[in-house]
Amino acid sequence: MASKIDLDLEKRAKEAFVDDNFELAIDLYSQALEMDPKKGDLFADRAQANIKLRNYTEAVADANRAIELDPSMPKAYLRKGTACMKLEEYQTAKAALETGASLAPGDVRFTNLIKECNERIAEESDENQRSVTSSLPPSIESQLDAPESLKESSIGQGISHQALTSTKPKYRHEFYQKADEVVVSVLAKGVPADNVTIEFGEQILSVSIGSTSEEAYIFQPRLFGKIIPEKCRYVVLPSKVEIRLAKAETINWMTLEFHKENTVPPKLNVSPAESSHRPIYPSSKPRGVDWDKLEAQVKKEEKEEKLDGDAALNKLFRDIYQDADEDTRRAMRKSFVESNGTVLSTNWKEVGTKKVEGSPPEGMEMKKWEY
Repeated sequence: MASKIDLDLEKRAKEAFVDDNFELAIDLYSQALEMDPKKGDLFADRAQANIKLRNYTEAVADANRAIELDPSMPKAYLRKGTACMKLEEYQTAKAALETGASLAPGDVRFTNLIKECNERIAEESDENQRSVTSSLPPSIESQLDAPESLKESSIGQGISHQALTSTKPKYRHEFYQKADEVVVSVLAKGVPADNVTIEFGEQILSVSIGSTSEEAYIFQPRLFGKIIPEKCRYVVLPSKVEIRLAKAETINWMTLEFHKENTVPPKLNVSPAESSHRPIYPSSKPRGVDWDKLEAQVKKEEKEEKLDGDAALNKLFRDIYQDADEDTRRAMRKSFVESNGTVLSTNWKEVGTKKVEGSPPEGMEMKKWEY
């Protein structure tokens, strides 16, 4: 039987979700799950909050856990199907939605999403067929429709299978960000995980996709801001490679890549002991970049920069957060979010069981933003 505290956390989580405060909802659902990890409903509801924040891989994981705990829960299949569609995993989404539809006959949400999955799967099939044809040189493409005798004649005149060699792949990439991370998606479909190599530096991302260096897709940007390499991660999905970069500072990245005209992010003070452990950067062979020189240039720019105003305050908060234990961090996150940025508490016992009210500076008043 659920405790009163469990029910209170769940109720507050639902209220936060209704108020579009999805990050708080996830935090509250997580607290409730710590007390009752066998409650599938909580995983399904947290999956929905993750979908709202575009944390689709986390949403799929939550939905899978909910299904494990209660295979007869229609909304868990609905959440899994929705998140997989966002990840462009339409076959997986369709399978989950069809199972959910069998458990909830007449629910038009399943019907509509399954129809959309079928359309997307058909589009992908057409795109793959066009891609194969368009990748062939005109001379070879014309041979595909020619009689066998002409094919043999043309091959004898110098057209060989070498003409079918694929060109270096090119993939589109996009990104979005949250307070503590930047999510980069390289839209490469059907790439084997073994052919993906990703490395992280202090302010460098290196992506290599391909079986050989000559044919590999290489993407090695100097990033807008610094990252924490050991906290960065990636996953190879059927439709793309999703990379999550952990921000070293809670600043807004104006772009993914660094440009001189962009504002240089606030610097991070590194002690001599820490600076002795040099970060390992990707190999410079694909583009011939001198990573040591680039690192020295970045550090030189940081030395010439001085922190003041909001930047200095942000650094103070960041230092407190980095050195704090988990309860202190939870207290800081909860108080800051619930008070709309006007209160920052480090006492979890004080703020953990109640909503933190806003406390604007003297002479000012709080107003709720309308979107």
